[in-house]
Amino acid sequence: MEQYKKEFIEFMVDSNVLKFGEFTLKSGRKSPFFMNAGAYVTGSQLKKLGEYYAKAIHDKYGEDFDILFGPAYKGIPLTVAATIAFSELYGKEIKYCSNRKEVKDHGDTGILLGSPIQDGDRVVIIEDVTTSGKSIEETFPILKAQGNVEIVGLMVSLNRMERGKGEKSALEEIKDLYGFETGAIVTMAEVTEYLYNKPYKGKIYIDEPIKTALDSYYAEYGAAN
Repeated sequence: MEQYKKEFIEFMVDSNVLKFGEFTLKSGRKSPFFMNAGAYVTGSQLKKLGEYYAKAIHDKYGEDFDILFGPAYKGIPLTVAATIAFSELYGKEIKYCSNRKEVKDHGDTGILLGSPIQDGDRVVIIEDVTTSGKSIEETFPILKAQGNVEIVGLMVSLNRMERGKGEKSALEEIKDLYGFETGAIVTMAEVTEYLYNKPYKGKIYIDEPIKTALDSYYAEYGAAN
């Protein structure tokens, strides 16, 4: 596992973004873990988060794209942070863009904020986590309506590795449906491998009971891929 992935797992735990226990998800599923990107609230946290996204995007997609796009609302700070980090880490000026939930009809008008998207632009989408693909369903037509736009891929922070609408994961379903690549900074398999029975700052976050709960959860909800 790459060093930045190990650091990112520790970063999620330190930031209280990744928790273990018993949680009821929006889908109604009872999950032994919960990831809340809304817990990244400080300047230093957002700076680090942007760097992890930039490294993962660079590893997966290289530098041959023009715009980072973050679906409103959570995607807006993610996009800004990652764009800044990409410039600092790789010396490549990538523009950022996000959508508005409502079209603005005065001043800076339109459905988009940030850089305009034009014919020929290559776009990477970033999100916190994808469980159903609903935000892509909403933003894909917006991106395509801007002209001859190529969507290079999607990057999320955590691949939950559970079934979406069918037997495959939400990320695989997006890839199949829209035809672009998907990736994650880390997967839950990598999180489990790194934290299982290993003390971190004096605490074992994935002990035997949590590991048993994770195994049961994935036996019921795990994706086929």
